[in-house]
Amino acid sequence: MALETGRDERTGLVLAGGYSTRFGERDKGLADLAGTPMIRRVVDRIDPVVGTVVVNCREEQVSPIRTTLAGGPNVSFAVDPVPDRGPMAGILTGLCAAATEYTFVVACDMPFVDPDLVAFLFDRAAGHDAAVPRVDDGWLQTTQAVYRTAPMARACERAIERGNRRIDDPLCDLDYVVVGESAIREHAALETFENVNTPEEFERAADRLEREG
Repeated sequence: MALETGRDERTGLVLAGGYSTRFGERDKGLADLAGTPMIRRVVDRIDPVVGTVVVNCREEQVSPIRTTLAGGPNVSFAVDPVPDRGPMAGILTGLCAAATEYTFVVACDMPFVDPDLVAFLFDRAAGHDAAVPRVDDGWLQTTQAVYRTAPMARACERAIERGNRRIDDPLCDLDYVVVGESAIREHAALETFENVNTPEEFERAADRLEREG
């Protein structure tokens, strides 16, 4: 993985403000995944290719997340003014705290996010408002994508004003490029997009990490 000279001009935004309703009573981002809390795995993976990491969360999450991330990369927090309005509102809150032209957005339940793909997405986004992966015949991976910070923030504001909560709705206002499966596979396995929503998915992810050592 080659580090670009513009690393310090990149922000990584980790979305952690949901209530994890399918996961049970625990905050899934703080759950110990094969010896490391899941949000810590995400932050550690993206840190080498960004200059700043911002965590979007609810007010009551700040202290436990800060404790969980202690001793690792420095992070700042973007707290939702109104909790649990969905990932698009979380993206807007996080983007408003980002000071760089481009921001990589990733959900805290994606512990296999590949930094090589992150770096490639920053390269593909250059000159555009976003670079969004899409596996063949699949959904746009809007929570593992790079956005130009200010245009995406404005697009999220407009979408919220329209009453839309779909996370891909802001894209209609942006000049974005789609990164297809063949290009993705040149930089990462498709497991980069694997997310952990349920205890069963969590156990499978833990088993995989333990096998990989």
